[in-house]
Amino acid sequence: MGKLYLVPTPIGNLQDITFRAISTLKEVDLILAEDTRTSGKLLKHYEIDTPLQSHHMHNEHKTINSLIEKLKGGTTMAMISDAGTPAISDPGFLLTRACIENDIEVECLPGATAFVPALVNSGLPNDRFIFEGFLPVKKGRQTRLEQLAQETRTMVFYESPHKLVKTLTQFADYFGANRRISISRELSKLHEETVRGTITEALKYFENKPPKGEFVIVVQGK
Repeated sequence: MGKLYLVPTPIGNLQDITFRAISTLKEVDLILAEDTRTSGKLLKHYEIDTPLQSHHMHNEHKTINSLIEKLKGGTTMAMISDAGTPAISDPGFLLTRACIENDIEVECLPGATAFVPALVNSGLPNDRFIFEGFLPVKKGRQTRLEQLAQETRTMVFYESPHKLVKTLTQFADYFGANRRISISRELSKLHEETVRGTITEALKYFENKPPKGEFVIVVQGK
């Protein structure tokens, strides 16, 4: 039997990778990458020449059976996403589940995940929280926001720059304009920024400063 390693990669700064992650990526037979071009830059930086194979949300359903057969045949694999820990709002869950169903060993290495630093530096309670990732784009979005309006724990979301203002507008409508919020972008990168205040204050800020980069939004519970 082979083995599947889930290997976190940096969310920005290339130095945010563990020695163990580098050695694992060098030792496995195959690396599954969300985007081989993006991952190729990281692997080149650390002189990792392990073969790469594309594995992303558009092809993972089709490739799982063949990957399982390779693992059964003794191939060791590492799965990486473009940034952060695989399966956290990224591909990884389906193959992990299939491995477990086929008694193939799975090991997840500790490492970078974008929502953790955003939550910790938000100043909002983090002893209990819920991670929502990306909200539904259309179907089910309103229903989910109505449910979350009653949530008492701190809430964590991911959002893209072109949807940020719309999402903050909806947060003001459903959660209340004065709810506390912390928004982090470009974590660990040169232009890292965290904006804290009420939802209204954050909305005004990003209406005047066009959002750029990837965002983690941390919202105070009810």
